[in-house]
Amino acid sequence: MNRFAVIVGSVLVVLMLAASTLFVVDQRQVAVVYSLGEIKEVVTEPGLKMKLPPPLQNVVFLDRRIQTLDSPETRPIFTAEKKTLVIDWLVKWRIVEPREFIRKNGVDIRNLENRLSPVVQAAFNEEVTKRTVGDVLATEREKVMNDVRARLGDEARSFGIEIIDVRIKRVDFVASITDSVYRRMESERKQVANELRSKGQAEGEKIRADADRQREVIIAEAYRDAQKIKGEGDAKASALYAGAFGKDPQFAQFYRSLEAYRSSFRSKSDVMVVDPSSDFFKAMRGSGAGGSAPAKK
Repeated sequence: MNRFAVIVGSVLVVLMLAASTLFVVDQRQVAVVYSLGEIKEVVTEPGLKMKLPPPLQNVVFLDRRIQTLDSPETRPIFTAEKKTLVIDWLVKWRIVEPREFIRKNGVDIRNLENRLSPVVQAAFNEEVTKRTVGDVLATEREKVMNDVRARLGDEARSFGIEIIDVRIKRVDFVASITDSVYRRMESERKQVANELRSKGQAEGEKIRADADRQREVIIAEAYRDAQKIKGEGDAKASALYAGAFGKDPQFAQFYRSLEAYRSSFRSKSDVMVVDPSSDFFKAMRGSGAGGSAPAKK
């Protein structure tokens, strides 16, 4: 029984030792084999690999995929015309020299990012200070990114990495300048709005004055035409009266007297003090008073 336990224990130890000598390299990783603290081998091919058991040899894995470094903080950068900009950027990079990477940064990627961020920021400072705001925002934006990438090339090789791409995510003014720009834009918009209102009011007054003038002209022309028509009507009426009254002057005189009576006695409350023997009542006195009236039938 004791012999069997010894055999089983020995087998387990052998298996554990054998397992510690094997490791698997993923196609997304690079394996670095250490031998007593010294880099012994870098394995880039994926598959099952062998090494000596610990502590003689140890293995560390590094990610060989493309990594992204974002700007950790927004720092103001002065342009050629002394304007202050804030630029958010990102850098795409990957490990190409695992030995150099480990020597300079260890096995933690965060160590590389902490060292690379100031270098990228300094490269942007160098490129932006040579250009104006308009260049950075539009005309030379692509050139700024390419020049920064070229500046980072030598520094990146010393870190054991390769810079794949450099991109500007956002370009903006600092908060104080942004507020002043917004206030100036608001003032300009208000000025334009006031000018448009003034022009609108002037056009409105002009339209109203023209409408008033046209109204006066139309009323005057209408009054003129009405008076003309009225005059023509009065002339025709006078001609008709004259033609009719000319045939019988006595009847004409009698008719006019009746018209005078109708106008004078229109209301029952009217009071007149007149001599009955006056010519006004001549038609009422009849033919006996020297007037003639139409004969009764």
